[in-house]
This record gives sequence, C-alpha cells and structure tokens, in this order.
Amino acid sequence: MSETQKEVIFAEDALIQTYFERLKVLISKKSIFAQQTGLLEVATYLKEIFEEVGAEVILDDSYAAPFVMAKFKSQKTDAKTLIFYNHYDTVPADSDQVWTGAPFEVDIRDGHIYGRGVDDDKGHIIARLTAVQRYLSHHEDLPVHIIFIMEGAEEFASVDLDRYLAKYAEELTGADLLIWEQGSRNVLDQLEIAGGNKGIVTFDLTVKSAELDIHSSFGGVVDSAAWYLLSALQSMRAADGRILVDGIYDLVQEPNERELALVEEFALASPESVKEVYGLTLPTLASERRDFLKRLYFEPSMTIEGLWTGYLGQGVKTIIPAQASAKMEVRLVPGLEPQVVLSLIEKHLEKKGFGQVKVTVTLGEMSYRSDMSAPAIVNVIELAKKLTPEGVAVLPTSPGTGPMHTVFHALGVPIAGFGMGNANSRDHAGDENVRIADYVSHIELIEELITSYE
Repeated sequence: MSETQKEVIFAEDALIQTYFERLKVLISKKSIFAQQTGLLEVATYLKEIFEEVGAEVILDDSYAAPFVMAKFKSQKTDAKTLIFYNHYDTVPADSDQVWTGAPFEVDIRDGHIYGRGVDDDKGHIIARLTAVQRYLSHHEDLPVHIIFIMEGAEEFASVDLDRYLAKYAEELTGADLLIWEQGSRNVLDQLEIAGGNKGIVTFDLTVKSAELDIHSSFGGVVDSAAWYLLSALQSMRAADGRILVDGIYDLVQEPNERELALVEEFALASPESVKEVYGLTLPTLASERRDFLKRLYFEPSMTIEGLWTGYLGQGVKTIIPAQASAKMEVRLVPGLEPQVVLSLIEKHLEKKGFGQVKVTVTLGEMSYRSDMSAPAIVNVIELAKKLTPEGVAVLPTSPGTGPMHTVFHALGVPIAGFGMGNANSRDHAGDENVRIADYVSHIELIEELITSYE
C-alpha cells in the first residue's frame, strides 16, 4: 500500500481521526519532568482517555512522576498478556531549537505530523490505543490481555520507575511480550525492531580555583579553573574517542556472535549517514564500517554535554575564571554499572593529579541487550515482514538510552522495540515529526499483533 493510500486511510477512517484529536490535545499539554511541568495534568488526561473506552485505569502519584496503568482484560480463560511500555513526558522545546510551527501544536504538512512528543512518545500511546479500539470495533472481545504502562520521567532516567514496577509486579510479571515505547524506520525505509539500548551515567565536573575571578595580568603565574578543567577532561578521552579511564573496558560484556551478526546484517548507520543527517563538519572517530558499528552499538562513549566558565557576555572582560564546570555523560553497555563507572572516573582524576575536580552524579541508567530469539519476538518480526514491503531490520540493541534494563529486571518479559519514526524524525530536536503513512502502518501492525493471539 502506497503512502498516498495510507494518507487516505488516515483522513477517512473515523476512528483514527477520533483518537488523533486526542493526540492533538495530548501534545498541546506540556509534560516535561526536567522542568516539573504538567506531569499530573497529562497523567490525568491519559486516565480520562483510557477510562472512556472501558479500560481499568490506575493513576498512581506516589513518587516523583505519576504512573498510569490501563488494563484491557480478555474474557479468554487462557489469554496471554501483552504490555505496551510508553512515557508521556517529553524533552523541552525551548528557544534554543528552531521549529517551523509551534512545537506544542500539531502541525500537518507535506505528509508529516509535527509536534513535540509526536514520535517520542505521545504519538505511540495514541496510535496503540487506536489499534486496540480498531480491533474491538470488529470483535466482541480481545484475544489477549493488554496493559499500557505509562511513566512520566523517561527523559530523566525514569526516576522511580523501578518502585512502580515493584509495586505492580504481580499484575505485570509473566507477560508474553512487552512492546517498547518507540522505534523508527532506517534510511532504506526498513522497519527497525530492536531488543535493547545503552545505559547512561551523567555527572557534573566542577572546579573552584579561587574565591573570586583574578585579573588576567596574572595569567603567566596563576592557574585558572578553566585550564585545569580542560586538562582534566582531555586526560579522560583519547583523540580517537576511546575512554582513557582505567578499568572501564575490562568490565564491558562483549556481544555474542548472533548479536554481532544482526548488527552486521541490518545496521545502516555509517559515517556518511551521520554527516548527512547532522551536517557534520568534523570527521567521525571511526571510518571503517565494522569498527564504526561496534563502537556505536557495543562500546561505551564519553561526551561533553556542555561547558561553562568565565565571561561570555558582550565585549571582553580580562579575567582568569575562578570557576569552571562541565556537564558530562558516559553511554554504558552491559557490564558497566553507573556507580562503578563514576567511581573509576573519580579514581582516574585523583591519580592524574586533578583532585580538585568535584564529581557530582546527576542520573544513571543500566543497559540491556537481547539477541531477539524469544518466540514472542520472532512472531513480531514475522508479522512485520508481511506488512512491511520495504523490509525489516532486526537489531539486538540501539545506540540510544532508555529504561529497558529496569523493566526487564523487574518483569523478566521479552522486549521488542519498534514504532512509527523515520530516519529524520528529529526526536529531541526542532520539528520532531512522523509521517502520516507510518502512523497508519503502526496502527495496522499493532492490530495485527493483537489478532495473532486469537
């Protein structure tokens, strides 16, 4: 079925349009954990949406971000359980990003749907709910129990998700399959189905070298917080991107042969694609394809998220800064735990003579990886192949980060991540989008997945 045909279905299907109106409202309501904005309001709106179609809904605000669980029960005595994990929080859409339209208003143009959260991740909630309702519009009962779990702090390391999962473990464990929040098509338009993601530890590095800024005439005889911090940063990472902190690579869990083979066969990321998407002007740190993919999917990385020091205003101010700070992150792979990595970094700084650098952890999340061989995941792959003429790409992990490890550790359920994003959905950037055709295709695939449990 062509994109045009999918767009016609989108425009003419009354049920799709009914729930698309809900998506418009959902996107218009800001829910940003980092800014403590709108979380309870959006969680309450989700509760209303699910209750009006007969779901049994729990809204639990015991912890930092409200947790919403909506259950659709099958009457089959031997029904299995299918879980959808999603999140309703988004990253901000502040003035540092360029948007063609208003980020918190749904904008449809040129076959795309634009808006903050349309791909990551509010759009997936509504598309999956639409699929459930499409199935029920033709059947009296579901062939499988369906549970939506929706958290509000995914963009902030899923704070307290582990507590919510422990609280409701009795209702969630033993499920046949958990469908992850989202996913996308690659540059060949193949639907990617992934079984893992990297973990992360983020931290601040700060240096205070004096009680006040020093006149820069002393620059030849007085060290500055800025130079001290820059030297500390350079000691931790080689020019080729390798982390220089002793002990980190010793802990890395190497991928097995199937995981390596899946990435070798299906991963399309390349130095060229990164340059094209981001307009990269600096060279990539790995040019050979196998090395590039191994680093991207199976190795840790260290990144400077931001630097601050000294005077950044108009004109000049001749000072030696007394303070400097950096926001840092390390992307983790299996074998690396956030606190262990942080401890190794602290030891490294002390050993290299940078003991005045203060390390403050901001968040941490473990990594998870699957070889995608569980029967329920294989079923998803086969269904996707039938419905996706462009093809399917199966990956054991993704380079991004999310709480897959938290969910798998708590529930022990096979996890598959796929969705309606495209190679340029621009998650976390301006003009976040999905194609209308992919929105409809995701609804159809989820409906077919439900049908497969008959």
